[in-house]
Amino acid sequence: MLGGLFSFLIAALTTNVKADTLTLTSLFWPPYSGQQLVEQGVSIAVARAAFNAMGHQLEVDFYPWSRAVKLASMPNDKYLGYLPEYYYETDKFVFSKPIGTSPLGLVEQKLHPISWRYIEDLNRYTLGVVNDYVNTESFDAMVLAGVQPIEAVTSDEHNIKKVVAGRIDAAVIDVNALDYLLKQKDLQPLTDKLQINRQLIANKQLYVAFRNTEEGRRWRDIFDQGLDKIDVNTIMGDTLYRNE
Repeated sequence: MLGGLFSFLIAALTTNVKADTLTLTSLFWPPYSGQQLVEQGVSIAVARAAFNAMGHQLEVDFYPWSRAVKLASMPNDKYLGYLPEYYYETDKFVFSKPIGTSPLGLVEQKLHPISWRYIEDLNRYTLGVVNDYVNTESFDAMVLAGVQPIEAVTSDEHNIKKVVAGRIDAAVIDVNALDYLLKQKDLQPLTDKLQINRQLIANKQLYVAFRNTEEGRRWRDIFDQGLDKIDVNTIMGDTLYRNE
């Protein structure tokens, strides 16, 4: 009896030692992430469930996007990564398994839709982008080469207003993000004037970016194991519905 009790106490102590809290950064990007959203957003809900499945806790601090990424990359900081992110080539971060999908399109005026078939066709339009957002490799390469006219702003909301005003031809935006934003009080009157272009740029995967250190890679592996234990699509769908 005493031996069984001793074993139980040791197991409990071991469990407590292994239970850690990881802190990541994120941004306000509804419905995927945001401090005031249900479950702090779709991506946060998935990430938290994966960590919980491994016996760990997740805390998320929210910042403007550029600062969120910068803080996650700084050595000796409490943050070991950030989310959500599209995959891109980098030495600073390693990426988890996918935590969901992001349909990436172009918001345009209903009365003045743009027409394109190949990505290079977009070069004849001036498009809005958000500062420091990764889009697609081919699109970002055109921007870097100077062949794709763009205007960069600090938020999707700003781009939406510029499209309505005719200051740009269209803007790159996640379809779910647009749907969410157009349901908000200040942007709802614009709904009848806007639409997503009939052709998507890409259906992108979303990831957690962990700092490329021994500790970051260890947490990435733990997180990936947790993802295998949960139903990502169910959690994403449920949280997306609750944030409508």
